[in-house]
Amino acid sequence: MENAEGDEAKFAQIADEMIRRKVKVLMITPLSAAGGLAVQKKAKAANIPVIDYDRVTLGGQAEYHVGFDSVNVGQLQADGLLECLGSKPGAQIIEIEGAPTDHNATLFTQGQKSRLSSKYDSGALKLVKSQPVADWNNELGGQLFEQILNENGGKVDGVVAANDGLAGAVIAVLKKKNLRVPVTGQDATIDGLRAVLAGDQCVTVYKPVRDEAEAAARLAIAIAKGDLDGADDLATGNLRDPVSRRDVKSVLLGATLIKKDSVRGLVTEGVVKAAELCAGDLGPVCAQQDIVGG
Repeated sequence: MENAEGDEAKFAQIADEMIRRKVKVLMITPLSAAGGLAVQKKAKAANIPVIDYDRVTLGGQAEYHVGFDSVNVGQLQADGLLECLGSKPGAQIIEIEGAPTDHNATLFTQGQKSRLSSKYDSGALKLVKSQPVADWNNELGGQLFEQILNENGGKVDGVVAANDGLAGAVIAVLKKKNLRVPVTGQDATIDGLRAVLAGDQCVTVYKPVRDEAEAAARLAIAIAKGDLDGADDLATGNLRDPVSRRDVKSVLLGATLIKKDSVRGLVTEGVVKAAELCAGDLGPVCAQQDIVGG
């Protein structure tokens, strides 16, 4: 396994070397659709099957995909927001979404809309604005949120933030304006979980990356052995590539909505350490939630 560390040229160089070595399976996490497709074309010419890991290459040629069910992640975020909002009629919602170039971000939004659009249409909720954020840039996300909030007269009742990083940027703006409203997130980062415990963030979504890695390994082994029936038994889902207009055989993994009262479960499972979560002024909150340990 090698990491291009966000460098497109390094990504291509690593892939070229693996193709030159005639690996039995090539697994990639594309940095861009163009970069992913370029590698996949070379792999196809060398008769090397490709697995897209964590995100699909739009317009690509990968035989398989392993990742989380991103539509379901968006649905969990919306469900969490609705639960935190309660029954406030006409609550004003701002959506701070991920990068428009990341297909996962598009799928998160799709999942959110499947829960929220009917409520916007009926007037039960009011959508102030849905704002994508280039490159998932937290600083930019905070700036865009503050601009939208100011244009709306400083009024907001809930925020759909696509991940914990953007949620943190939103929360910083809310604190500056002495506001506290439900904010969603994703990834169950330490900062995100601490914000959930503190009551600044309503929910996050936990995606067990260990399960994702294990599923990818099982799939790669089956393909390397030439056991395509076994590979298909693992990849029972399909992810639609709207660019190539094809369904990519996929292993789609489930995620879990995390609220204040379920953070403890992640400590029990060994996903996070209590000492990291409970540092500083969160000690009393952790004690209240029965979060103990190293």
